[in-house]
Amino acid sequence: MTDLHNITDDADNFLERDLSYKIRGVIYKVSSKYGSGLKEQIYQKALAEEFVKQDIPFEQQKRINIYSLDTGKSLGVYIPDFLIDNKIILEIKASNFTTRQDIDQQRSYLKASTYEIGYLTNFNTDKLDIRRSIFTNNRKPFITLIQNNNLQDNP
Repeated sequence: MTDLHNITDDADNFLERDLSYKIRGVIYKVSSKYGSGLKEQIYQKALAEEFVKQDIPFEQQKRINIYSLDTGKSLGVYIPDFLIDNKIILEIKASNFTTRQDIDQQRSYLKASTYEIGYLTNFNTDKLDIRRSIFTNNRKPFITLIQNNNLQDNP
């Protein structure tokens, strides 16, 4: 038997639920409008147009710090396709399939940054491929080091 209380708890704990649904809606709208077969750059521009229409704040190609998991010092930068509302990373692909490397790379960036949610979307697979990854900051020991050292997430 399903425990309805647990279902409600899970829905309440869904990180950035409303923003996540809006992002998925934009992705589906762009996919529906343009189909598959275009270059990544075209999808990126179409997504940007739709984010503006939907009044969803975003930045393209924003540099974000990648931190040492041990010391909290900046190791370098990562430049995602989109940073949405300064909360969610969105990477887009336009290839025949989503590789394990693509998935692992995004999860590694979440693990070593201050961002907790990432979407990896591939427009050119047989069926639109949207993958949501989460790596919460409470699982990142370096976050405390960053806060203690007043480090900024702006390179």
